[in-house]
Amino acid sequence: MDVNITMLPEAVIIDRSETKQQVLTQISQHFAKVYGLDSTEMLDGLEQREALGSTGFGRGAAIPHCRSSQVRRPTLVLLKLEQPIDFAAADAVPVSLFFGLVSPENAGATHLHALAAISRFMRDETMIQALNDASDGEAMFALLTNQFLRDAA
Repeated sequence: MDVNITMLPEAVIIDRSETKQQVLTQISQHFAKVYGLDSTEMLDGLEQREALGSTGFGRGAAIPHCRSSQVRRPTLVLLKLEQPIDFAAADAVPVSLFFGLVSPENAGATHLHALAAISRFMRDETMIQALNDASDGEAMFALLTNQFLRDAA
């Protein structure tokens, strides 16, 4: 599978958000800061998707996602919380890792492939533990680029 996901080192952050709304806001603001995207559009898109059902898929991870005309390929922000929060995940486990994903508006299959690649990546217990144990965004980015982004590209 060929999934080309954009992710910059500064797109990985450790945060203290305490609610679902704070997480979505932080992800939206980070899309704006790192990639120059409109934070209001990002937040609206993420909120609309969450209204359909939680993007918390289990094992302490979630993939809040949306689509936008502002990107040409799937683009990622990774937010790790200092303390996990309830995100209404399928397994009811509190979430600490959030893979914020925005894909092009008309990227049907590409968007689904990006979601699937992140989901497969997060089935690796060793990787989940490594991301949770990482002390900073730089270490988390290195884990992603050495594993996930290389394998998905």
